[in-house]
Amino acid sequence: MDGTALDTLREALRGEVIGPQDEGYDEARSIYNAMVDKRPAAIVRAADTTDVRATVRFARDTGVEFGVQGGGHSGAGLGLIDGGLTLDLSGGLRWVHVDPASRTARVGGGAQLGDLDHEAHGFGLATPAGIMSTTGVGGLTLGGGHGHLTRAYGLTVDNLLAADVVLSDGSFVTASQEENPDLFWGLRGGGGNFGVATSFTFRLHPVDTVGLGVTVWKPEHIGEVLQWYREFLPAAPRDLNGFFATLVIAPEPPFPEELHGRKMCGVVWCYTGEAPDEDRLTDVFAAVNEPAPPAFHFATPIPYPALQSLFDHLIPKGLQWYWRGDFFDRITDESIDVHAAFLDSMPTELSTMHLYPVDAAAHDVGADDTAWAYRDAVWSGVIGGISAYPEQADTIKQWCVDYWDALHAQSMGGAYVNFIGQGESQERVRATYRGHYDRLAQVKRAYDPDNFFRATQDILPAAA
Repeated sequence: MDGTALDTLREALRGEVIGPQDEGYDEARSIYNAMVDKRPAAIVRAADTTDVRATVRFARDTGVEFGVQGGGHSGAGLGLIDGGLTLDLSGGLRWVHVDPASRTARVGGGAQLGDLDHEAHGFGLATPAGIMSTTGVGGLTLGGGHGHLTRAYGLTVDNLLAADVVLSDGSFVTASQEENPDLFWGLRGGGGNFGVATSFTFRLHPVDTVGLGVTVWKPEHIGEVLQWYREFLPAAPRDLNGFFATLVIAPEPPFPEELHGRKMCGVVWCYTGEAPDEDRLTDVFAAVNEPAPPAFHFATPIPYPALQSLFDHLIPKGLQWYWRGDFFDRITDESIDVHAAFLDSMPTELSTMHLYPVDAAAHDVGADDTAWAYRDAVWSGVIGGISAYPEQADTIKQWCVDYWDALHAQSMGGAYVNFIGQGESQERVRATYRGHYDRLAQVKRAYDPDNFFRATQDILPAAA
């Protein structure tokens, strides 16, 4: 796009249009993952839905490559388009409106989880969504969404009631069970393949103060811990969630100084039951002593938004990231050996592996009720190579790829779409959607037949 085209776009919008020569361009093109370094021809910060519609029409008419971003947390940097047009929703579409009477929230497509958590918490409410407050609501929701509340209340898409969407021709529709139900089905796990979601309506649940638990064990106990965890958690009450992690202990409270910088395995717990005071949490977490004596255990009541923002400062925007994921229906002895080996070879202090529970309430929804294709999965796993230093980018990527290669045979074959890494194949997208892919391709043909929204983990339109 030349300067004249950008001027035409500026005149059509209330929001800001930022080109390579404009002040603030480098900041505008920076996203969470600093390993992604792309230079769009322009970045549009939409002020409202009308700006979104005009920007989509402009991109369609000019033939420029087009992408959308909300929170900028895409590990593959999908919304940032080299030489193309990036539509950034994080300006005028960053808002949340809660209706406490109906226990629902309308959320702008540019909002972050922290915005939703904060506003809903004012009414003692929440919906399941992620584990970091800086994650964009839009990308997380369209991929399916899991987090601390999943065992109690399901996936994020299980709590999605409606979405407003701008389609590839600039038209505006609402998707729900009553309106455009085929589109609504596809939005619940199908990624950003069908349009620009300018707002979401979510069901909320009574969640206020929760019980936080952090338990870590020495690395030599990873076998006993995972053998215990794979049996304990699926049998636990739904009000107890806990994701397993391999990690290096951060040099900060509540961890004692003698553990700082040491490799460990552990579980981060969230208890949503009644009266999560210290006495109750002592009972809830008594079982952590069963596999082996913990090197450290900490439990405390905490406001839910504080839990959601607990890791924000540890892994802030601007780090080098490479991640890959897979779904698992079991934790095999063979996979435990892989986890032990790659904990030992963990290359940096920020690198990690997480196993997020996606069972309990997430299993209440029918296998074909949403585009999310792994209702039989028990864990959603992700391997993250992370560093603050660009010179370590190749090292963390190789560790992640080697880890994934060694573990993949123990998986179910596909991954949470938001955990598909840079450069993975179209076959990975098909594996992620299993038997739902063909139905998604039909939805794609109906709502985006020319594959305008292809800066995604792309679902190709079905042939006519």
